[in-house]
Amino acid sequence: MDDRELADLLEQFGLSEKVVDTYLTLLELGEAKASQIADAAGVSKRYVYSVSKELESRGFVEVNDHVVPTTIRPLPPMEVIESLSESVESMRPALEERYTATARDQERFEVIKSRVTVLKRIGELVGRAESEITLSLPYDVLDEVEDELRAARERGVLVSLVVSGVEPHDDLALDGVASLVRVWHELMPTMLTVDSRTGLISPGEMVARSNSESQAIVFAQPHLGPVIVGSFFGNYWPMAAEAYTTDPDPLPAMYHNFRHAVLQAALCERAGIDLDVTVSGRMVHTDGPTELHGRVVDIRQGLLEPANNSFPVENAFVVETDEGTYSIGGQGAFVEDFEADAVEFTAAE
Repeated sequence: MDDRELADLLEQFGLSEKVVDTYLTLLELGEAKASQIADAAGVSKRYVYSVSKELESRGFVEVNDHVVPTTIRPLPPMEVIESLSESVESMRPALEERYTATARDQERFEVIKSRVTVLKRIGELVGRAESEITLSLPYDVLDEVEDELRAARERGVLVSLVVSGVEPHDDLALDGVASLVRVWHELMPTMLTVDSRTGLISPGEMVARSNSESQAIVFAQPHLGPVIVGSFFGNYWPMAAEAYTTDPDPLPAMYHNFRHAVLQAALCERAGIDLDVTVSGRMVHTDGPTELHGRVVDIRQGLLEPANNSFPVENAFVVETDEGTYSIGGQGAFVEDFEADAVEFTAAE
């Protein structure tokens, strides 16, 4: 870092350019008399006395006015940094108290022109996932983000993956990289969503080739995320061939992501495991209970083959309770009887 860069940083702490220049001169001199500092900095001795008091109050120097003549000693840099850090940290409670989240980041878009940056952003976004990831990308670059995907799975994130540009065959290394993997021989757009809030969209050739002139978009837009998820499951997922599915989770199991719950119900059905369920949420069309207990008697989904949903993005299950039979949907459900916030499965007795 050169002197100008250092001076610019110091000025950010409220010091004027002239004060900074005087302080940097003192750092080079070490402990010195005011007259020596004045000569070296090209300022008056009176100014040095004035500045030294300000710098002393800010924790930058020590003024030894008990000796004649008075000397000024710069404090060790570590002490200065600690003092500045404490000053900055002391502002945090007041700033947080006054901060109003305007969701600016939620409206952010970033244009990317580099293939390397696209793959880097995918890795970064996958690393932040808490609940669900949908991703399509060429199989040839899967290894670029494989570690991040496996780590997401270890955190319990639902990962639905389509790898494109390759024919389905037995030696694809897919075990554990996602919850569900489908394969499509055609090259398709690279599409990523993380927790239905953030994501990335890129033409397929931009990731597949290093010399593409295409551009990608990273978005942080909670209203756009569900649209991309719907396109992923409605337009591309049904076209691809099922290549890998995870095993059912150990029971009992709790889910706050409804698509994850439907997947587990379908995996248990495939494995011949009957399920009892407790669902928390609300009735959609009428007043009624906020919690249902019963047996899962039907599943409508398009996550696993064979799909049996009545429209591409339908994922639901039906619960038979002592009070009646109810269809269960996730957040925003409008076709089903009950909108679920949380689902807990246990093995049926």
